[in-house]
Amino acid sequence: MTVTQSEPVTSGATATRELPAAVRDCRAAPPHPRPAGRDQYTISEVAEHTGLSAHTLRWYERIGLMPHVDRTHTGQRRFTNRDLDWLSLVAKLRLTGMPVADMVRYAELVRAGACTFAERQQLLTAHREDVRQRVAELQSTLDVLDYKIEIYADAQRASERF
Repeated sequence: MTVTQSEPVTSGATATRELPAAVRDCRAAPPHPRPAGRDQYTISEVAEHTGLSAHTLRWYERIGLMPHVDRTHTGQRRFTNRDLDWLSLVAKLRLTGMPVADMVRYAELVRAGACTFAERQQLLTAHREDVRQRVAELQSTLDVLDYKIEIYADAQRASERF
């Protein structure tokens, strides 16, 4: 079973609801299109596609952040489209600053199945609050930068008048 198999299925009511842009982007085509009709990728292809190193991909698998990755008869890893989708989600979580331990916990909960929906929601809700606080701090910092830049622009305009 792959990690994303136990994600909630949307009902008719929620399926018609408009998704936020970030969610639509997450489901959109990846930056490097996947070959049509293909669902098996080598570690080097996945590394090129995701921008992650092969070492990082192996580490993700070792710590439980990646689901079981199939292997060929010679032992080479073969990633699937579902694995690429999962790595896309992991990349988004990394961008938000989620600790690796929390991402691993989330992966464990997803693998455990539907009985963990509430705990997954709680984990993501708590992290969302952390992200919102950081966004507010960054916005405050940006406001200060904008103020300072405007002071210098005003000073330059004033000096050009004389």
